[in-house]
Amino acid sequence: MSTDPEQIRTDIAALLAGLPDPAVVGVESLDIDAVAVRLEQAHDLLVRALESVEGRGEAIREH
Repeated sequence: MSTDPEQIRTDIAALLAGLPDPAVVGVESLDIDAVAVRLEQAHDLLVRALESVEGRGEAIREH
């Protein structure tokens, strides 16, 4: 897992790039399940990045 902020931003942007803008297409026409899947993927990526940073911090404190 990369902890480089720019790489994380790029990965999140790639995940969210395909999502329609509700202001443009209207909320009624959104495939809410597809949006939920993408948001969950982005959330999981952010959680993994945070866990990897926290894990490195704990390892440093232990030494």
